[in-house]
Amino acid sequence: MNNDLSGRTIVITGGTSGIGLATAKRFLQVGANVAICGRDKGRLKIAVADIRNMFGDENLLGVTCDVLDKQQIEIFVNSVVGRFGGVDTLVNNAGQARLSTFSTTDDDAWREELELKFFSIIYPSKGFQTYLEKSGSGSIVCVSSLLSRQPEPRLVATAAARAGQLNLIHSMAVELAPAIRVNSILIGVVESGQWQRRFEADKNSGNDYEAWVRKQAHDKGIPLGRFGQPEEAANAIYFLGTPMSSYTTGSTIDISGGYSKHVG
Repeated sequence: MNNDLSGRTIVITGGTSGIGLATAKRFLQVGANVAICGRDKGRLKIAVADIRNMFGDENLLGVTCDVLDKQQIEIFVNSVVGRFGGVDTLVNNAGQARLSTFSTTDDDAWREELELKFFSIIYPSKGFQTYLEKSGSGSIVCVSSLLSRQPEPRLVATAAARAGQLNLIHSMAVELAPAIRVNSILIGVVESGQWQRRFEADKNSGNDYEAWVRKQAHDKGIPLGRFGQPEEAANAIYFLGTPMSSYTTGSTIDISGGYSKHVG
């Protein structure tokens, strides 16, 4: 299949680091137009500079945007369409995990977690829906978590919200077909700044981050014996976000190194 995506426009929320940033670079490698957003102006500036050094800025747009703010989403949509003329793929990547138990998660934390997991998909998807429908091969890819099917200790709020989010994604796939395909990837453990911060907070970790990560993977029982890399998740997003997966909707790709324990 032709891997030249010149003229195709990809929008990535939460595109300033980790999986989002790796995905932006993956699509730019094949000539696509890429628009990223993030709510932190400083991190966005760093990400745009990083990408620009590798690919230039002819096919790049970076916009400060909080995906939970409808007005900011509207501005982001108008900026993307004004720059590139349309949208072909939306990658909903904004989100984070909340460490808490059922006993320690207060009402506000529950509301915040549910709002983030749902509206970080709802607002961007509604905002870009018209343009995705006009694409002729519109695709939405949502970055979700293995937690949606496999709860973990001290992640009760995130796991519950992710489960509902996965149902939302599959419901969207039914409703938006055939004009827009909607799929997701389910992340197990992927290296990120969050893990670096946990390493730094672990007083017994020593000075070897790589050794510490390998131990974490071993203790978790990940069959492949390591954490995933953002680029590995980006490759799955690339597949789902392009015509390579033209007969795939309402599906998930498990990116967990075999950590998944559920069947189906």
